[in-house]
Amino acid sequence: MPWSRNDMAARAARELQDGFYVNLGIGIPTLVANYIPAGITVTLQSENGMLGIGPFPYAGEEDADLINAGKQTISELPWSAYFDSAASFAMIRGGKIDLTVLGAMEVAENGDIANWMIPGKMIKGMGGAMDLVAGVKKIIVVMEHCAKDGSPKFIPACTQPLTGRNVVDMVITDLALFQRADHSAPFRLVECAPGVTADEIRAKTTAHFVE
Repeated sequence: MPWSRNDMAARAARELQDGFYVNLGIGIPTLVANYIPAGITVTLQSENGMLGIGPFPYAGEEDADLINAGKQTISELPWSAYFDSAASFAMIRGGKIDLTVLGAMEVAENGDIANWMIPGKMIKGMGGAMDLVAGVKKIIVVMEHCAKDGSPKFIPACTQPLTGRNVVDMVITDLALFQRADHSAPFRLVECAPGVTADEIRAKTTAHFVE
């Protein structure tokens, strides 16, 4: 059966390494914080100005002044640090963040990503995705394999406005995990969700990939 949102987040969390500084995007990526493997230390960074993010608070313990970039209430740790947007984006643009997990509307077979706007719909803000895909060392995308109308989201070329070109290293969907060795290599199907076949994935994917 296809992976759930939590399953996808848990699979992405397996890519974390001890000592990593990690940025989590809005949506499914925020769930990665719940699945950090035991025995490793990971420092979460939020582009709205926080380094060292604690777990989501229990009901009734929320602090409206403590939010992540997705406006969700979070908690602090004894070693949490706060700073302005200039310092936050200096970390991102300066290559200090090891890995980011992002959502997307579309990913192309060459690693392009579109995730910041849909033409004709209201835009609340660009966010930090463009800086993240340009400055972070490893980019993982977590998204549903198909859109609500059934159309593929892993496709030959993005049709939505691009966030970045040739930047995605790994794609995790509810059906499969694709990875490439470097930015000149094609994506390879390396893992299928339980009960999902390679034939089913090929039928629901228009992007070129290898097995």
